[in-house]
Amino acid sequence: MGVLGNLLALGILGVHRRERRARASPFCVLVTGLAVTDLLGTCVLSPVVFVSYAQQASLLALGSQPLCKLFAFAMTFFNLSSMVILFFMAFERCLALSHPYVYAQHGWGHRLARAALPISYVLPALLCALPLMGVGEHKQYCPGTWCFIRDGALAFSLLYASLTGLLILAILLCNASVTASLCRMRKGQRARRGSLRRGGARGWFLGAGEEELEHLILLVLMTTIFMVCSVPMTVSALREVGGGGTDDNQCVRSQKMRQGTAGKDTQGLITFLPQ
Repeated sequence: MGVLGNLLALGILGVHRRERRARASPFCVLVTGLAVTDLLGTCVLSPVVFVSYAQQASLLALGSQPLCKLFAFAMTFFNLSSMVILFFMAFERCLALSHPYVYAQHGWGHRLARAALPISYVLPALLCALPLMGVGEHKQYCPGTWCFIRDGALAFSLLYASLTGLLILAILLCNASVTASLCRMRKGQRARRGSLRRGGARGWFLGAGEEELEHLILLVLMTTIFMVCSVPMTVSALREVGGGGTDDNQCVRSQKMRQGTAGKDTQGLITFLPQ
């Protein structure tokens, strides 16, 4: 569904651009970049997980430590890269509505779009490669089908979690600014026209700018999805700094109790978890 959904999104974006027969808008370029990034992440990560479940073996059992490190790198990279692109989308909309004249006069949108995608790939790649160079660590997590940052590596864990948290906060602030700008647009149009008698959602669209409102709705939905996926791992990493953290042994014990076995199948998911 992830592959089909992203391919469908890319197809719709392509048709939309051909119908307008014009240069793609900065927001459209960034949405396309986000869809491509998510598609690549799905295609790179999902097959490894499927093979792990099919073989009933952990990632360490399938490919030893290098596979776990590569999986963790890909997972952190695609998560952070998508978050950076989402931030640029929210920032572009914030600029377009908060400073529309300067934005149009100086072509800030297309400049931002041209710079955003390289930044969204290069900086996350450099940051997420640090554990591969000895700064930070990766480890396998229960049930053995995925690897991520080791909570015990406080410096890198805190850096990654703090950056993710700051991006989420910046996206929320940009979305709040866009919402405030749309409300001002609606009030300004009401003042010029006297009052809108259309009412309801349709009046909102016509009063605030249909395209801008659609962009805001899309941003809010995507921000919510990324927050649901990213906040738990961010909080987990920050808890480790305060003395909390995950307990792999507890996870192993609970799985063994559910399976009713305590050492059966030395190639299974449980045995290969790091103790």
